[in-house]
Amino acid sequence: MIALLLALGSSLAYGCADFLGGLGARKAHVLRTVMIAAPASLTVELLLWPFLGASFAPATLAWGAASGVASAAAFALLYRTLAIGPMNVLSPVTALISAMLPVGVGLLQGEHLGLAGLIGLPLALAAVVLVSAGHGAGSARPTRAALLMAFGAGAAIALQLIFLHQAPSDSGVGPLIVGRAVSSVVTLAAAGLMFRRLGSEKPAYTMSAAAGVLDSVANLLFLLAARSGDLAVVAVITALYPAGTVLLARTVLAERIYRTQLIGLGTAAVAVSLLALT
Repeated sequence: MIALLLALGSSLAYGCADFLGGLGARKAHVLRTVMIAAPASLTVELLLWPFLGASFAPATLAWGAASGVASAAAFALLYRTLAIGPMNVLSPVTALISAMLPVGVGLLQGEHLGLAGLIGLPLALAAVVLVSAGHGAGSARPTRAALLMAFGAGAAIALQLIFLHQAPSDSGVGPLIVGRAVSSVVTLAAAGLMFRRLGSEKPAYTMSAAAGVLDSVANLLFLLAARSGDLAVVAVITALYPAGTVLLARTVLAERIYRTQLIGLGTAAVAVSLLALT
């Protein structure tokens, strides 16, 4: 139950971070937004170090660095995927892949689910797709390149979660610090190489920093959930993050919640209840 609650908190934090990051990216080039969000996220993790502890054994450094590279790749592929659209088709693909790969890894590592889990897990995967889908999902067909990028983005997100899970359980926030430091360096290097293409628009500093802080909180909650529960269950619950984005868009931007998304939210509630029984 603790792992489930932590995963739900991680999902909500990821959804809020994506919402704020998306708003920030509307005001300036996405790399300008990430250049603020990544250091803000790293700052939070460094502040948590004295309270939660951190060790930097070779395994921690290796898995943390791997998660950082995957995180940077996820940012690049995800935003490129959504830029070439259609979002309402590609977003569910990305979310589903990001959930399925950790499930497979968890089951291969010997995790077992009871009857309630065997029913709840497919329902949660279906909820990921329904919550992510917007109006008219069948109205446009993505190109082969767009689909490949969506699969790549989902795989990168999944690998980030898997690598964090593989880090030693006694490493505290070490993997998060290493991962965020690596992803920050990669992002800043990419921004330096593309400096002339970033434009002159100033980023939304507060919004971008808040997105980074929430992303850091989401990573921490996922790590704690994965250490206290099954990766297969935690990853699927975490992948419900579009629900937070959808609800915020409804509340703040007055965007419509479509019938498929409402069904997805209901399906998610049923799935979470079933998974809580496992």
